[in-house]
Amino acid sequence: MIKPAYVIGVDVGGTFTDVFILDEENGTVTTTKVPSTRGDQSKGFVEGIGQKVADFGLISTVVHGTTVGTNALLERKGARTGIITTEGFRDVLEMRRRDRPTTWGLKGSFTPVVERPDRVEVDERVLADGSVLQAVDEAQVKAQAQALADAGCEAVCVFFINGYANNDNERIAVDAVRSVWPNAYVTAATEILPEIREFERLSTATLNAYLQPVVSSYLDRLEKGLADKGFVGDILIVQSNGGVMSIDTAKRYPVRTALSGPAAGVIAATEIARAAGFENIITCDMGGTSFDVSLVAESEAALAAQTAIDFGMVVRTPMIEITTIGAGGGSIASVDKSGLLQVGPESAGSDPGPVCYGLGNDRPTVTDANVVLGRINPDRPIGGKLARLDIEASRKAIKSHIADPLGLGIEEAAEAILKLANAKMAGAIRLVSIEKGHDPAKFAAMPFGGGGSLHTGALIKDVGLGSALVPRFPGVTSALGCVVADMRHDRVQTVNRLLDQIDAAELGREMEAVADETEKLLEGAGVAFAGVDRVYEFDMLYLGQTHTVSVPVTIPSSGLTTDAIRDAFEVAYKDAYGRLLEGIPMRVMNYRIAVIGRRPQLDMAVFAPTAGKPEQDCRIGKRSVFCDGAWHEAIVYERLDLEIGAEIEGPALLEQSDTTIFVDPGLRGRVDAYGNLVIDRMEGADV
Repeated sequence: MIKPAYVIGVDVGGTFTDVFILDEENGTVTTTKVPSTRGDQSKGFVEGIGQKVADFGLISTVVHGTTVGTNALLERKGARTGIITTEGFRDVLEMRRRDRPTTWGLKGSFTPVVERPDRVEVDERVLADGSVLQAVDEAQVKAQAQALADAGCEAVCVFFINGYANNDNERIAVDAVRSVWPNAYVTAATEILPEIREFERLSTATLNAYLQPVVSSYLDRLEKGLADKGFVGDILIVQSNGGVMSIDTAKRYPVRTALSGPAAGVIAATEIARAAGFENIITCDMGGTSFDVSLVAESEAALAAQTAIDFGMVVRTPMIEITTIGAGGGSIASVDKSGLLQVGPESAGSDPGPVCYGLGNDRPTVTDANVVLGRINPDRPIGGKLARLDIEASRKAIKSHIADPLGLGIEEAAEAILKLANAKMAGAIRLVSIEKGHDPAKFAAMPFGGGGSLHTGALIKDVGLGSALVPRFPGVTSALGCVVADMRHDRVQTVNRLLDQIDAAELGREMEAVADETEKLLEGAGVAFAGVDRVYEFDMLYLGQTHTVSVPVTIPSSGLTTDAIRDAFEVAYKDAYGRLLEGIPMRVMNYRIAVIGRRPQLDMAVFAPTAGKPEQDCRIGKRSVFCDGAWHEAIVYERLDLEIGAEIEGPALLEQSDTTIFVDPGLRGRVDAYGNLVIDRMEGADV
């Protein structure tokens, strides 16, 4: 019997499905990029793998970064969901924190994902100290559940007030619901988030229920599509925290996939940069619809405790901090009623796509601007969807929609589109760097996605970044992230007690027991790990404060002590605020546990050019490029043929199957030992 040899990472985006294939037998990698299939992304997924792997039985593991959950939330196309809650609390989801869509607006509309008739109440009450004031009536719960099912709800969330302090009533109610509910889509709020703060707990649990039918049915189709091709290996799904989980866990907790695809890209970028000697990077993932930015400092991606997928749709689960704006290659440019140029957030996506695709769209996009300005070769489009791009159609669209209304020439209008898109991207980079106390000059941009490498030079100039590091295969970086991501599971539990009132040793034993239980999820995944790590943290604050700081701790064999917790809090608090508040009691709000199964590391040397050519031997032509108001003659290179150490002076274009890199005038690129292109300023250049 032939031993399975392939580990495959697949990232499905709005425009393309990216596939990264690692042959573990001979240490080689293969990549491909195919159009995403709207309606059923699993079809493009299986077709993409099939382009490079004939025998699916040789695949040991498939790791998937998915946008199915993200898109369902953004487009509000989840399942009809019901909520069963404590009497008097049916409107928590709609009341939120009484925030507004626009900070300075006097009003703002918000429609929750669950309408009021589908939010029902039952008699029960648990107090904040965990004591049960009123037991839940199982017959009443069953009646309400049956009514929701009869009304057409596909999924249900059970949420009881103060369930984090004692979930007995909630657990009894969930069992009662499952006895009458017609499917497996029943979510218990405290199983998703046993943490204080009712809105965040309800929002996260409701969105989990809202996504379950959508994500589960997609994953079922994916499993069947792969099995029909002869696949018998393991399927893992990337989580928003940058780790992976089993496909069964993903079906139970689909809310953990809310930022699955973008998170995979950050993980890959971190590993590539670490190997190349860059500890500080800003990842810039530009796809067809969005531009995702994340900051990595000292080789560690920043994690956020919660995020808002859209206004009022709060997910409180550990996620890699990613800022997303509508500035992708398919973002549509327009002139608004006031005569101002706008780019995005509306996108042409993959179907119909940019005007140059010739598939029915007549409104210009960022990609059309790049084509018109000579930065994209119309005879060599990426992704294999088209044989040629229609540059004349792009010119006509830009002239009609942008140039004529603004009184500009076609090239000037196209460059204006790019400048505005670049300005939006630069603003997102400043948001994650300067506004958080980081100097961009100490960071390198890491552009990836199909379009990121076309805008690198402009971002270096506009933001003042120190340099850029372009991966060997920028267009499939997120797919690579699927392959290198570790398996990770996070747990949180509210404590909400003063530090001096806590038995630290007992709390430490409880945390270790939870970690033991969580580690069983790793064991059940059937994946081989190089090692397993445990991360323990507390959310702590001073008495009277609202916001917490994360306090990392270790639990020694001798047991956790109050003094150790106090010392760790003071270090974390002083790092965050520069001073301590002497004499004020400390409160432990929550403990957090992460159990991480370290997968065998991929040696980034697999990307190193093995038979590269000198710079002059990789030239494949010249092309006129419009930049800074004038035409420049740019040398065009076959990027993957360049040898280690080859240097490229801008203006230059480096083409490959998954992207095009534009080296602006005044910048230069150098191929490093791993095949990355390091871009920085030429000596004496005024950029």
